[in-house]
Amino acid sequence: MDYKQYLKFYPGFPIEGVNFVDIMPLIQNKEVFTALISDLGKICQSPNIVAPEARGFLFAAPMLALCPQVENIIPFRKKGKLPFNEGDLVGLDITKEYGKDQIFFRLSDVAAGKPNGDVFEVTFFDDILATGGTAMGIARGLESHKVVVDGKEYGIKVTDFVFLVEIEGLGGRELLEGIAPVKALIQTTE
Repeated sequence: MDYKQYLKFYPGFPIEGVNFVDIMPLIQNKEVFTALISDLGKICQSPNIVAPEARGFLFAAPMLALCPQVENIIPFRKKGKLPFNEGDLVGLDITKEYGKDQIFFRLSDVAAGKPNGDVFEVTFFDDILATGGTAMGIARGLESHKVVVDGKEYGIKVTDFVFLVEIEGLGGRELLEGIAPVKALIQTTE
């Protein structure tokens, strides 16, 4: 299916020099959204999906429900959005297209997934790949942590990066390919 035809573009939003890619039309058509979720699920390599808020949630949650290989969602949220027990919450500094930010995840959300040997393999999923700063910050942060389950320590490894839309020419793919393969359903230069 040609998903690109459903995208809308808004130049100069949210700041001058940035062209906003509106993916909302993809979720306004049941047939398109169902096909999209199926296609995304086919290219996700691991059973554990990392999904940063907010638009990543819109696609990761249905993959959990509809794609047999997806078994766990690891949400990444802004400060103050995840309840936690002492030692569970991890904050990561990221650089986005619009500036620096901080995002959080819980080690217990990783541990709720399925390990492969000594490591929890995760697919990073987000809606848009532009400069790659968010994905890079999350991947490096994840891989620098360990998870303990039943007294055994596990590493975390990003196996692939999956995006709904890749904005070509902004260097995101090149930045991330040193960590893991990058896949996108839609490519655009806008």
